[in-house]
Order: sequence, then structure tokens, then C-alpha cells
Amino acid sequence: MTRIAVIGGGRIGEALIAGLLEAGYAVRDLVVAEKFESRAAELASTFGVLTTTIAEASENADVIVLAVKPGDVDGALTEVAKTDLDGEREQLIVSLAAGVPTSKFESKLPAGFPVVRVMPNTPMLVGEGVSVLAPGKYAKTEHLELVRTILSTVGKVVTVKENQLDAVTAVSGSGPAYFFLVVEAMIDAGVGLGLTREVASALVVQTMVGSGAMLDRSDETPAELRYAVTSPGGTTAAAVRKLEENGLRAAFFDALDAAKARAAEMGVTAE
Repeated sequence: MTRIAVIGGGRIGEALIAGLLEAGYAVRDLVVAEKFESRAAELASTFGVLTTTIAEASENADVIVLAVKPGDVDGALTEVAKTDLDGEREQLIVSLAAGVPTSKFESKLPAGFPVVRVMPNTPMLVGEGVSVLAPGKYAKTEHLELVRTILSTVGKVVTVKENQLDAVTAVSGSGPAYFFLVVEAMIDAGVGLGLTREVASALVVQTMVGSGAMLDRSDETPAELRYAVTSPGGTTAAAVRKLEENGLRAAFFDALDAAKARAAEMGVTAE
């Protein structure tokens, strides 16, 4: 079995650990490096995994997953680089740090070291995430397949070229926040129409869950599913017309464009 070191015990790191164990990975094949002792103890207690330093975790791992914030990448890489990285075993770095290009890792690691960059999203916390992979200069097909296998334990996996990751960040990385904002707005509107907040919340949340399931299980496009709900001259048509008049599509495009621009700025800063 592949030996995996997870560097960073935050929510994303914890979600990955939980997903791997649920998928059948052995506890002995996982090790976690977490800088906060109380958090490390919590993870060890919850999952039974070994917690240790970054250097020790990295030295014996086949795959080193950096599940850290962008600002912590330099420190983590410094510690990883202190270890005797095994070129013959073809160890692999997988970065879940937003906005940090693979070139940054490649410049600090031994020549030819394979790196795969990943843009995850928070639904991986419930096993329903989407992780988008982008290979670095030295990553091979087998490296991508290995990362795909690992991340499929917490949701679906898509592969793109690295120059598309800023757009990916805007769409799926930040996407859950847009969804939650729409849910919040619909609940507030329901309250404004006279429903209690409890009832409005129950209605909106289940409507979103059910609609998402329809999208996932149907061969129809979102537009086709919407048409099926929108009777000519009916209530849905009246509501959709108002959303279009108020510039819903333009607002979403501008929002995602702003997120993409910010992701690009973060990448420049990380370099």
C-alpha cells in the first residue's frame, strides 16, 4: 500500500485522512505532521494515526500531501527539503495550497522531483468534494493516477492544465461560498414573505439537496431541468424573469472573474 504523509491537520487534511481510512487505507500507512500539539493529539486520538514532525513524516512517505495554507508552504517545504528524499522510490509532492504554482515547489526540491497541484473544495469534508489536478513539469501519468486514486476517496476528480487553475479556483474552489450565499438569500426572502426562519431554512436546504441530486443523476442539462419546472406564464417564469432583469448571469460572471483575478494575484505573490 502507498505510504502517505499528510502535512497539515486542518479541516482539509482531516477530511482526507477520514476519506482514506474509510476507503480501506491502513492506519499504519498514514502519518500526519501538525505543528499544533493539541491538534496533533486530537487527530491521533480520533483516527489512531501516527503524528510526528514534517521531516520524519516526509522521509518514509511515498506521497507527501501539503494540506497547508499558502503562507505556510515555505516553512513546510524547508522542512521537507531537510529529509533524505528518495529519488529511486520516486516520492511525490501533492500540494493542496491555493495559488501556489508547481514551479515554486520544483525550485526548492531536488531536480526532477514530481509535483501535482490540487484545487480541492470544502464539500470534501462530507465526501462530496471535487478535486482538480494539474501536473507539474516532472509529473508522469502514473503520478496523476495515484493522486486521482487518493483524492477519489473524498469526491470526484478532474484533471486540467495548470494555467486553468485560476479559473478552477473561481468556479469550484470558491463555489461553495456562492451556493451558501444563494441559500442564505432565499431563506431571508422566505422570511420576508411570512415564513418562519425554521420553515424557510428547511424548505430551501432540502430544495437545494434534491435539486443537486437531480443534476447529478440526470442526463439532462441544467437548462433542460429548469425548463421542466418553468411553465409558460407561471410562478417560476415570473421569478426567473425578475432574476434575469436584475442581472443574475452578469453578477455571477463578474464575481467569478474577480475570483479568478485574485487567484492569479496570489500565484504571482507566491512566486
